[in-house]
Amino acid sequence: MPDTLAPAITDVVELTRALVRCESVTPREAGALELLERALKPLGFQCERMDFTQAGTDDVANLYARVGQDKFGNGKHFCFAGHSDVVPVGDLSSWTIGPFSAELSNGFLFGRGAADMKGAIAAFTEASARFLSRRGRDFGGSISLLITGDEEGPAVNGTVKMLKKLADRGEKIDACLVGEPTSSKRFGDMIKIGRRGSMTVDLTVRGIQGHVGYPERLDNPIHRLSALIEALVRAPIDAGSTHFQPTSLQFTTIDVGNKATNIAPGVVKARFNTRFNDLWTSKTLLAHLKERMERASEALGGNGTIELATEVSGESFYTAPGPLVDLVAGAIRDVTGIETELSTTGGTSDARFISQYCPVLEFGLVGETMHKVDEKSAIEDLRTLSRVYETVLDRYFAA
Repeated sequence: MPDTLAPAITDVVELTRALVRCESVTPREAGALELLERALKPLGFQCERMDFTQAGTDDVANLYARVGQDKFGNGKHFCFAGHSDVVPVGDLSSWTIGPFSAELSNGFLFGRGAADMKGAIAAFTEASARFLSRRGRDFGGSISLLITGDEEGPAVNGTVKMLKKLADRGEKIDACLVGEPTSSKRFGDMIKIGRRGSMTVDLTVRGIQGHVGYPERLDNPIHRLSALIEALVRAPIDAGSTHFQPTSLQFTTIDVGNKATNIAPGVVKARFNTRFNDLWTSKTLLAHLKERMERASEALGGNGTIELATEVSGESFYTAPGPLVDLVAGAIRDVTGIETELSTTGGTSDARFISQYCPVLEFGLVGETMHKVDEKSAIEDLRTLSRVYETVLDRYFAA
């Protein structure tokens, strides 16, 4: 945990380093939010800890900070959202630089969270500091930071509950920018205007166990599963839509647990995940996949049965090109000279929750090393990201 007597830091590089030194592996806060509060309070932000608990899950610390007009004022409310938690470091011996040392080397800042996404949180802070130093606190609206410690975990006690708490007390967000590391190969080359939905399906196929020498007496569930897999992956689910790639389906595990060589098992279990576009909801897609599997199973005959259990981590969503997209894309272009790509690729993020309350985009650092050994961000990219965020604030709250 950082020294509680250390001075407030708003410089994007030094604040990123200080945050990286907080070993805030989900669900630990490890002083990251305390450090951020110390940076934000002198700028005029009202800081509120929103810590949540739920049976069967870890307690999670979160931070909501807001500056500007009263929460019930008429001015516009722009929110920066992100997460202070990070994924585990993995094999420590594989790191060439300590994952929490935040060392600077060859123009890069190294450490877990440098890209995903403590660098963006630091950039939010520095951008807000510069904006407020020029415009003062009476700029015709409000700026907030919504920072969770539960994004890399189950996402139960973080953003989703923070948003509900704000809504329950009548506090409205008008637009949001999430600092996920969306840049692909070079800084500024991509923003996320949405994300595909994600659904995981646990599939249990039951047959009749028996001696392999008497095939007439058994119904091998592995053979039935093979037909189901073929039915699910043989033909594309769709061809994609205007803003999304085609829906994809990938099997991630098949488990039998049979060590015998002369017995066909009675049960086989498998799991697949599908990332689906806006042509489907999780319910309509599941119905479509069930229909495919039922046809394949009926064609085999026999007495086999299929059982499904599903978990949906998010529906597909997107913010259509328009004022917010033009604002952020224009800021990137004018600061970097790059025409950014509007994308919905990649995994899920907390933007899936925010999209239910207001238009939301994601833009941040280059993500090539996120979750990897020797995670890093270019020092120059950190400074440029802060300038982009500041430009977004300037134009959103144009005088």
